[in-house]
Amino acid sequence: MADDCFIKNEKLYQIYRALGISEAVYEYGEKYCKLLKPRFCEMDRVAEYNQMKVLQAMQKNRVSEVHFAATTGYGYNDLGRDTLEQVYADIFHTEAALVRPQLTCGTHALAIALFSNLRPGDELLSPVGKPYDTLEELIGIRESMGSLKEYGVSYRQVDLLEDGSFDYDEIKKAINEKTKLVTIQRSKGYQTRPTLSVERIGELITFIKECKPSVLCMVDNCYGEFVEVIEPSDVGADLVVGSLIKNPGGGLAPIGGYICGKKEAIAQAAYRLSAPGLGKEVGASLGLNQSFYQGLFLAPTVVAGALKGAVFAANLYENLGFRVIPNGTESRHDIIQAIEFGSPEGLIAFCKGIQAAAPVDSFVEPEPWAMPGYDSDVIMAAGAFVQGSSIELSADGPIQPPYAAYFQGGLTWYHAKFGILKSLQQMVQEGLVQINPVVIH
Repeated sequence: MADDCFIKNEKLYQIYRALGISEAVYEYGEKYCKLLKPRFCEMDRVAEYNQMKVLQAMQKNRVSEVHFAATTGYGYNDLGRDTLEQVYADIFHTEAALVRPQLTCGTHALAIALFSNLRPGDELLSPVGKPYDTLEELIGIRESMGSLKEYGVSYRQVDLLEDGSFDYDEIKKAINEKTKLVTIQRSKGYQTRPTLSVERIGELITFIKECKPSVLCMVDNCYGEFVEVIEPSDVGADLVVGSLIKNPGGGLAPIGGYICGKKEAIAQAAYRLSAPGLGKEVGASLGLNQSFYQGLFLAPTVVAGALKGAVFAANLYENLGFRVIPNGTESRHDIIQAIEFGSPEGLIAFCKGIQAAAPVDSFVEPEPWAMPGYDSDVIMAAGAFVQGSSIELSADGPIQPPYAAYFQGGLTWYHAKFGILKSLQQMVQEGLVQINPVVIH
């Protein structure tokens, strides 16, 4: 007999049908809801651990209503801002943190961390291959005004081996007297390589530090926060960097980024963000502190919902014959699910379905366009409460082979589930896939 949670509820199905989901697609999804229940329970356990970790940091720092007060102008004596930064430092187990609305996005936070800790003549090394597209112009891989290359910072990279493992021999050769900072991107970006687990990141950092103890190791932690019970800073990272409109903002932060790490490196970042001599002392919170605190508090459970959606998507699409990265059974180290469609039509149909499932702008159709910072047309679907928030239900991908969609987010598991069903429904309607009737036993 089926678990009561997965016995088809006619009243529930009627609202799914009213939202455009056919019976075949709905029952296909319910089959996997049942099969994935044990795995979802384990994700809830990780979320519970991280929830307690966040709560402990907030209680330790005596967060109170006074910390939600707005500041303006210079932002001197902003108790809420300063306390929030200590909360982040405690959660990530680092000496210091910089958490500001003036960090406009993840790319900006990474830029601040890099520009502040590199000097002309230094070299930046990526031992995990090409970084995310928006960092190419920042570094100077693609020519751009104001890049690190313009400031005399050179760049070197070592690609991963074919099986996704680190090329330790080449990494050792690449580290030289100029190597000042190593950047490690945890998530895959617009690639189909595996996302790096915190454990693997720790192994890589240990090797790098053995080669050159003085080098700074920075981890681009975007999409990875609270997916595991430890963070890269727990395994030796000198800096961890991310965006508040991704995992740690919990869907409530309307802007912002964070940099956690060694005290000196954070001080350098603060001086770069504001000005020499000012550093962390300035930067008004503008009434955003409550959203930052509350979003952080909710983040572990929000991330768990997004993870469930990613695993659900992987299983549904893998069974239909599409290549998915990670696959339906692999361990998860970020919230992103890549699905290769092999054609622009499949990628576009998928994104149309995600957009149609949104609470905001569900009535518009996404189209590929030449988005700044990317080297090909990109399609993006995101009917979000916060523009560009990728902890909310969203999907995007470059219009180039293998025509992969990168799906992430969902402030609740139920919304993530609906988004995937809606994407599949769009594929069915366009004749790109066929769903046979499913009987749930």
